[in-house]
Amino acid sequence: MKTLVVIPARYASTRYPGKPLVALTGATGEKKTLIRRSWDAAMAAQRPDRVVVATDDDRIVAEAETFGAEVVRTSSACRNGTERCAEALANLGEDFDIVVNLQGDAPLTPSWFVDNLVDGLKSDPSKMVATPVLRCDGRALNGFLEDRRAGRVGGTTAVFGNNQQALYFSKEVIPFVSKTYADADETPVFHHVGVYAYRPEALNDYMSWAPGQAEELEGLEQLRFLENGCPVKCVEVDGKGRAFWELNNPEDVDRIEKILKELGTA
Repeated sequence: MKTLVVIPARYASTRYPGKPLVALTGATGEKKTLIRRSWDAAMAAQRPDRVVVATDDDRIVAEAETFGAEVVRTSSACRNGTERCAEALANLGEDFDIVVNLQGDAPLTPSWFVDNLVDGLKSDPSKMVATPVLRCDGRALNGFLEDRRAGRVGGTTAVFGNNQQALYFSKEVIPFVSKTYADADETPVFHHVGVYAYRPEALNDYMSWAPGQAEELEGLEQLRFLENGCPVKCVEVDGKGRAFWELNNPEDVDRIEKILKELGTA
């Protein structure tokens, strides 16, 4: 089965304009842009047959070309990464069995998250979409709660049933927890990792649906699948002790750079 990884990247982010070009300092003091670190994360996975950056912005194109990334031009009409993936697939004009959306704000995505996700979709022919979820430890959960108390939108959480089928995704911390957890504690909250695997048919269907109320209120593209009755499989992944964080706000830069240093990532 042929797998395409698309890294959708836009300059005009509402919460953090220009974030694909933000420089993140690694363990050796070397600075690499967010889009470069996201590309490196995608290239470390074993399952992809092809990796491309999809964007409508000349500045991102120019940066991607400096480190040899293949770029697919997409239109500025794309409202989210899923729509940009669908357009990139159409523009490539090549058949793939699975398309992975590795969003350009997730430079800490371990390679095995992508591989586990692709394997999870391959093993379940009944599902058209899959996405990884990571059980939060106390450190991650406390970070989410800190963001919400400060009025910031941080990571996304997911709730799913016993069959691993998603029930809901939210930028609020769900489910509600009343107790306090130490950093190393296991919690019942799952962080939704911003990666998706789709069958091409799911992308075609997605483009035919208008955004629903939940998608617009939460600002979460994956809710369009749930609102139209398309099941999303949640694939639980193991962080193997690694901290995971996405770059959503300027305040996240320090967090991510600290984790890069802890991991020894150049």
